[in-house]
Amino acid sequence: MRPYLAAEPALRRLELIVTRRLDGLLQGEHLGLVPGQGSEPAEARPYQAGDDVRRIDWNVTARTAAPHVRDLVVDRELEVWTLLDATASMDFGTAKMEKRELALAAVAAVGFLTQRTGNRIGAHLLHGGGVRRLPARTGRPHLMALLQAMFGLPRTSPGVAEPPLAAALEQLGRVVRRRGLVVVVSDFLDDPRSWEGPLRRLGVRHQVLAVEVVDPRELALPDVGVLTLIDPESGRRREVSTGDARLRLRYAEAAAAQRAAISAALRGTGATHLRLRTDGDWVRDLVEHVLRQRRLARLAPAPRATAVRGGPDGDTTSGSSSPDGSEGRGPRGSGVVPEGHAAPGGPWGRGPGGEAA
Repeated sequence: MRPYLAAEPALRRLELIVTRRLDGLLQGEHLGLVPGQGSEPAEARPYQAGDDVRRIDWNVTARTAAPHVRDLVVDRELEVWTLLDATASMDFGTAKMEKRELALAAVAAVGFLTQRTGNRIGAHLLHGGGVRRLPARTGRPHLMALLQAMFGLPRTSPGVAEPPLAAALEQLGRVVRRRGLVVVVSDFLDDPRSWEGPLRRLGVRHQVLAVEVVDPRELALPDVGVLTLIDPESGRRREVSTGDARLRLRYAEAAAAQRAAISAALRGTGATHLRLRTDGDWVRDLVEHVLRQRRLARLAPAPRATAVRGGPDGDTTSGSSSPDGSEGRGPRGSGVVPEGHAAPGGPWGRGPGGEAA
């Protein structure tokens, strides 16, 4: 990793880029899952002794000929967890930056937008030494410390055994109990059959965003003569003559098939898929992805909701979901969990998932 990335001025410049180009566009509303003191109205219910008469819904009362009050949805912070793949395959880059640097920029964008509204963010760091866990906390000092820890991760020497992505996903699923947003940033070069299952299980309880980091040389081989290629994870070396047109064609076809398999596996898990390239404008790609997801959310029909017993706060959630990804309100103002999606809202729209990072 380049030394200047670990400096405080570099983090501040990155924060300035994120807040200038993304702030305001990606902000969303975050609603809680249980009734309480808040500002968002929930469903009406029959009046009970002791209820605040100021919350009587006179329209519902007139229609039903019985007094009804309208509950409020308590505001709660969003808990965000990031899984950063910092294995040897991420220490590669032939364009504007290395894949690891781009991955860190994506995590920083999520973090800077999340911490400004008091939400919590934590991280699992996958690298040659294993999986390091950083607890979820609020505040800018915690976020800066988290990013400094990511920037300071040492490179893995070629040939050193590293834990697979699937093991890190399994550990994340065991540790993170409170429903929220999980952001997985990786090149996903492991066999998709190994990590597809753990990622799908994460998506049952959380909203999952999979950020795939790609370098252009992983997609096409240039004609530059004889190259000595080194596998960063196994340390194996091989000389390749890039002047062979048939070799370059086979390489491109194999790379396209690999990326298609990764995309299909991510779709199968139900995760939101965002691909970032080291030779592109990652902020622009991020914004375009968010706007596209919001358009799709507005056009999609409202999913059928099912009741879920025993939410993260011990409350029952039920109700219906709106087409824009926001939670509906069930009885007593509980939040809704659409069928097949137990996360409290989407990170890429103005739903209750909080920061659309």
